[in-house]
Amino acid sequence: MNHFPNNVKILSSKRYIHGGKSSGNFDNFNLALHVNDSRVNVIENRKTLKVQFDLPSDPVWINQTHSSTCIDAALIKKLVDADASYTSKVGIVCAVLTADCLPIFVSNKDGTMVGIAHAGWRGLVSGIIENLIKSFSSDGDNLVVHLGPAISKKCFEVGDEVKSLYLSKNINFERSFTRNKNKNYLDLYDAARVILEGFQINSISGGDRCTFQESNNFYSYRRDGINSGRMAHLIWMT
Repeated sequence: MNHFPNNVKILSSKRYIHGGKSSGNFDNFNLALHVNDSRVNVIENRKTLKVQFDLPSDPVWINQTHSSTCIDAALIKKLVDADASYTSKVGIVCAVLTADCLPIFVSNKDGTMVGIAHAGWRGLVSGIIENLIKSFSSDGDNLVVHLGPAISKKCFEVGDEVKSLYLSKNINFERSFTRNKNKNYLDLYDAARVILEGFQINSISGGDRCTFQESNNFYSYRRDGINSGRMAHLIWMT
């Protein structure tokens, strides 16, 4: 259960929904235009998302590139490259798309600012979480965070070079890796916690789902490859 203020709403879409239009590998509620799904179907799915979940406005979509770029969603008039967004305006819907990467929802405790980040292993080590947190200009104990559905550690094998990259940034990431049969496994949830705890953020919920294993609920790029759809993760204030 997240501990967000009552006026802050968060949503992670599921793979299947009544009225979803996508078919085949993208069955049935893919929300990404950059995969090989029918554009018409994705547009219909996005309309359904807005209506069915009573969104106050169209989500502010961003072109995610596994970067550390964080933007003010209220200033966006066209699609821009970024991997996190924030807003202090009521009714602006910050959004990211994922299919294994970690969505990170953030709010201050008085519900006057919210944000969201898309953190795969590249974005996480390059500073996307730090850049989103710094946007708040708040003490860590004034922030609440929810970790949305991502791939779990036991399903997320990474190379030695990835582990080396993490440890060269912060030795505390050592705890986020497990070695089994000469293979490294990365816990994205715990790696995010390492960063958040560095900001003295202790109000952290979520981190208990696996997009790879839960095929009935989630898309997974590791599982399905380039034919994977994407879930949407949204945060806004009422």
